[in-house]
Amino acid sequence: MSQVDYAAMSDPELKQYFLEHREDEVAFQAYLQRRRRRSSGVIAKVGDPDFDLKIEAAIRQKLQKALG
Repeated sequence: MSQVDYAAMSDPELKQYFLEHREDEVAFQAYLQRRRRRSSGVIAKVGDPDFDLKIEAAIRQKLQKALG
């Protein structure tokens, strides 16, 4: 069996590969690692007096980043 280069795969390709090869533990770990890297930290906690402002600021920041 040839060595699979997970790093060369895009996120959607890696996800599809894992879904088609569920027995591949290394692919699963590579997928989880990418998911953890993408996840963002806590923006605000429930009960925070500035909750709405922090959420709105995070949304604006993501939109600006997406629009370049």
